[in-house]
This record gives sequence, C-alpha cells and structure tokens, in this order.
Amino acid sequence: MTTTDTTLVVIGILGGVASGKSEVSQRLGWLGAEVLDADRLGHEVLREAAVRQAVQRRWGQRVMDSAGEIDRRKLAEIVFATGPESTRDLAYLEGLTHPRIGHRLCERLAELRGQSVAAAVLDAPVMLKAGWDRLCQRIIFVDAPRSIRLARARRRGWTETDFSAREAAQESVEVKRRRADTTFGNATSREQLYAQIDRFWQSLFPARGQPAHGAARD
Repeated sequence: MTTTDTTLVVIGILGGVASGKSEVSQRLGWLGAEVLDADRLGHEVLREAAVRQAVQRRWGQRVMDSAGEIDRRKLAEIVFATGPESTRDLAYLEGLTHPRIGHRLCERLAELRGQSVAAAVLDAPVMLKAGWDRLCQRIIFVDAPRSIRLARARRRGWTETDFSAREAAQESVEVKRRRADTTFGNATSREQLYAQIDRFWQSLFPARGQPAHGAARD
C-alpha cells in the first residue's frame, strides 16, 4: 500500500503482553508518525472528575490515594484479579473509560488530518476489545513467543500471575494475529525489529526516505 502525504494513514499495533508494541510505536514515531498512546490517554481519563467519582462510588477509598486521585495500582489489583467479581469490575471500568478514551483518540486524529500529518500510530493493548481497530487502515502484529514475553514482563517486576491476568483481559494472541495485515517478529535483536519496521515505512512512503538523524536510536 502506498499513500500520498495528504492522506492520514492510521496504523494500529497489536501483540501479546510485553511483545514490544511500544518499541514498534516509538520507532514509527522516530520515522515520522504521530504516536497515540491509549494507555496515556487512559491515565488522563482517570483524572476526570466524573470518572473519579464513579470509581469512588463503586470501590470506595481503597482505590484512592492521599491526594484524592485514583491509585491505578490498587485499581488494577481489583480488576485484574481472578474470579467473576473481578470480571464484572473490569467490565464496569472499561465501560466507564473506553468511550472517553475513544473520544479523545477521534479528536486527536481529526486534529492530525487538519495538520496534513502522513501517519498516526495507535498503541492500545485493548484496541480490538474497544473497537478502535475500526479507526485503522493498517494493523501490525508484533510477534514474540510467550516465554520471551514473560521474561520481559518479569524484568518489569511482574509475576507470572500478573502477566497471565493482563493477557486474559485482552483478546487472544491468535485473534490479534488474524486481525493484522502485517507481522513483525520481535524475538531476536532490536536491529532486526527496526529493519522490518523501516521496510514497512518505506512501503507506505517510498519518497520520504529515512530521517536524516540516522538509522537507529537507543
């Protein structure tokens, strides 16, 4: 697929937990895309007064910090626990936050179209679950074996229980793989991952070339 500089191409990033989705997004951002981080937007949504009030009504002070803001770690311990109650809690939280995040995404994409930006990257772990894949013209699946992803998650301080709970809250890896039209392997080196990303970028924008500041970054 090729496109002109006047058409915004929205690229969705899918993959299992700790597959390297953020690294792919960052590399595409370095190449010239605008990166939209749904997790960051989710943090902003949790600071909205109406959301804080709804969260406090459901879970009380146990999920609030000393400043009266939502403690995301405490909230995650509730919604990503096991059992039917946690499933209902997660569904409630997603029903509260996903529409607001989606609204912010649509607003930002409209702004980018007005600025003649060539590409936007949507980095959203729950993209399929929330239906945000409908905003995308291209979808990338970042592929890495579970053992490698778990090792990466452990380096973040997660337990295997944490890892499994987060993965269970999303669409399955196979569903994500089938939804994508492009796959990047991320089981070896950063250089090999970047080479795949750069070829993909060149296929979209062959006249652009690479940024003048080099072929890789730390």
